Amino acid sequence: QPQLVESGGGLVQPGGSLRLSCVASGFTLESYTIGWFRQVAGKEREGVSCINRAGGRTNHINSVKGRFTISRDDDKNTVWLQLDDLQPDDTSTYYCAAKAVSRRAAPCNPVAAEFDVWGQGTQVRVSP
Repeated sequence: QPQLVESGGGLVQPGGSLRLSCVASGFTLESYTIGWFRQVAGKEREGVSCINRAGGRTNHINSVKGRFTISRDDDKNTVWLQLDDLQPDDTSTYYCAAKAVSRRAAPCNPVAAEFDVWGQGTQVRVSP
């Protein structure tokens, strides 16, 4: 029973930081591309970041480039999203997701429909 569990969300002031964790159980992340997504009520789910199997390729949407960093440690079956210089527009529920891929060097794009396993989300709120 594959499962992802996010943690690390919270309330921070603008300019603050959070470190989100995503821990996998029931499967190993080694064969998966991992993505982070966020969704606000009434809006479409937005792809934020992704990291490929080897960890050498990452993608971020333009609005978070230079502020968010995605990383992974397959030995710990864990992926992180470091959120720096948070802004009110970053307020959302953040989800991690996994996509099984056959090639280590497969492209990494945060397209929600392509991901197979999803966590329940962790809340991030940025407010003065």
